[in-house]
Amino acid sequence: MTSNRLRRRAGFLAAVACLSATSLVLISCAPIVEPVVAQRGYILNEKDLKKIKPKQTTREQVKEIMGSPSTASTIQGDAWYYITSTTETYLFFPPEEVDRTVVAFYFEKSDTVQQIAYYGLEDGEIVDLQTRTTPTRGKELTVLGQLFSNLGRFNKQTDSKKGVGPVPGRGGGM
Repeated sequence: MTSNRLRRRAGFLAAVACLSATSLVLISCAPIVEPVVAQRGYILNEKDLKKIKPKQTTREQVKEIMGSPSTASTIQGDAWYYITSTTETYLFFPPEEVDRTVVAFYFEKSDTVQQIAYYGLEDGEIVDLQTRTTPTRGKELTVLGQLFSNLGRFNKQTDSKKGVGPVPGRGGGM
């Protein structure tokens, strides 16, 4: 009787081992997940960019050819910026910017294009405008410190103090 039970158990374990080996082989043959690519902002057209010539094209002509700029600046002269950004998203991870192109048109006081500049992702600087963290006062405890800091802080209530909890500002009970 014991040998029949061992044979059934061995057969069951062999079947489980075969199924798990087969599933591992099938999972390893699964296709690679492609990232989701998204392009945001102004879609640059090389034909339109070739129409704009420095010292010849006016601000109004740039607006007719390129459309409204993504942003404009009046600091250190007058400039219009057309920004394109490409991001990739894998599965549930946050999107990651893989490419950025900025075309800048700098204008003279006579409203003609003075210079055209191209900037990429490597030219940008990360500016943290808002960190969203609030500094706390006091000492910072680790997880283990928080778990073990409450050991020994239990208050035993006697019959005369039933229903009376700890008083704020005092260590322990009354």
